Parts: sequence; C-alpha cells; structure tokens
Amino acid sequence: MYFEDIEIGSKVLVPERRVEEEEMLDFARKYNGSLMHVNEEFASRSRMGRITASGMFTYLLMWGYYAPRNFGAEHEIAGMTASMEFLAPVFAGDRLHAEVIVVDKKERNPYNGMIFVEMNVYNQDNIVVLRAKGDDVIQRRP
Repeated sequence: MYFEDIEIGSKVLVPERRVEEEEMLDFARKYNGSLMHVNEEFASRSRMGRITASGMFTYLLMWGYYAPRNFGAEHEIAGMTASMEFLAPVFAGDRLHAEVIVVDKKERNPYNGMIFVEMNVYNQDNIVVLRAKGDDVIQRRP
C-alpha cells in the first residue's frame, strides 16, 4: 500500500497467541538473562511470585504476526523508531492479542511519507500489558 492509501485509524488485528513456557524461557536465556525471566527461585521471591516474560519477548510475539502484514507492505522503506511501555506482567500460559493502529501520518518529501502506529497488547483479561509506538517510512505513489 502506498503512503497516500493509508488512512489514520486503520487497524491490523493480531490474533490470540498463547505464551508457551519453553519458548518464553528459551528467548530469555538467549537474549535477556535477567533473573526475573530465567530463575524460578529468584522469581518466586519477587513481587510477581513467578517467572515473567521479558517485555521484548512479548513485543516480538505480536510483531511476528504484524510485520508481514504491516500497513506499507511492499512499499515500506524502513522503520525509524520504536518505543515501548511494559504495563503489566506476562506469564507462561497467558493468551495475548493485539491491535496496531495508524495514529498519524505526514509527508516527508516527494518520494515518501511517514506513518505513526501504536500497538496495544492485551492479555486474556483484556488488560493492556504492553504499548508500543513506532513509525514507518512508506513510499509515495509514483
């Protein structure tokens, strides 16, 4: 989709994914060795009482579905920035889903524009566990 075809308010819904314990732990062992994400004994003494998923794992679990379906598709040039807020803990067995919304857009130059998106990730209780904001450079119609 070209920049001109993308409308503010457009959405992509990310279907429910179950947080699989082994996948969650494997990610944490490889990319985030924080004790709250890998050590059961440590986590049991924490405020959460058990191991929590890392925020990046949670984000990427949803991103894996969204990325190939992003608003720009074959006309996406590059992502520029991303920011995340980790709002509530995620545990093995949780069921997550998300929505990604175009919240703004602006022209950059004669060749491309930028869209601004917000991803809200919800657990099975419909609590927002993660909010991410980012922007994408999208090719303009030739």
